[in-house]
Amino acid sequence: MVALYTLYQGVAFVFGLVIGSFWNVCIARWPEDRSVVAPRSACPACGTPIAAWDNVPVLSWLVLGGRCRACGAPIAPTYPLVELLGGLLAFLAWRRFVPTPADLDVAHVAAALVYFVFVSALVVGAFIDIRHRILPDQVTLAMVPVGLAAGVLLPALGYVGWLDIGWRGAALGALLGGGFFGSAALLGRVFTGVEALGWGDVRLVTAIGAFLGPPGVMVVTFWGTFVQAFLGIVATIVAQRRVYLPFGPTLAAGALAYVYYGDVLVAAWLPMFARAWTP
Repeated sequence: MVALYTLYQGVAFVFGLVIGSFWNVCIARWPEDRSVVAPRSACPACGTPIAAWDNVPVLSWLVLGGRCRACGAPIAPTYPLVELLGGLLAFLAWRRFVPTPADLDVAHVAAALVYFVFVSALVVGAFIDIRHRILPDQVTLAMVPVGLAAGVLLPALGYVGWLDIGWRGAALGALLGGGFFGSAALLGRVFTGVEALGWGDVRLVTAIGAFLGPPGVMVVTFWGTFVQAFLGIVATIVAQRRVYLPFGPTLAAGALAYVYYGDVLVAAWLPMFARAWTP
């Protein structure tokens, strides 16, 4: 059983590398409303379709020396880095939700897959928000029903462990996150006349609440708002002018930290929430 468990950890890492390659496609195409299925990936410089043997995560980039085989144009190192990030986060998801060989069952594996889907949405959304200042519905609105469904599915499979919030926790988390941020967006618009908070951020927090429950969404928004304000002040001082920073990456980073290490971080830094995630 131990050997099989170790093997599955390696499988999780390789699976994450492949999904990381798909993240690159989503990051490039979703902001332009293009299909992520067809046509197949091509060199941005010359448009030559990338052959399957040149599309192996990380390895192909290394073999090609970071350049297109057809035209020699440089391929940004962000591509293999995103793939490596996918492998690392998939490995950590396995370790988080299937922590021991004794947990090697359908319920725990399903939890690892469900929350890796959530992690995928967070990573893709963060990169797109940094580059384009938008959060596509595919990584925000579409994740809300997935989180609510997970709140029903995982307990039905018998999952007991980290983030077994149940359907009530998923529903309350979505309502709390979406309601609070939605109200803040509306009030900001009424009193300032400008959109102080984007509706993409509202939908993202709603999805975070559906996956993390009320305590999770409270912790993420608390720290996210604090960190965002700090970064905004630093950026304004450095640039000597008011600087707009997208909120999505900060929220995504907070949610990622909570998924993987929330119990440790909250117990250390926010003890008032330490027992609050009990369904």
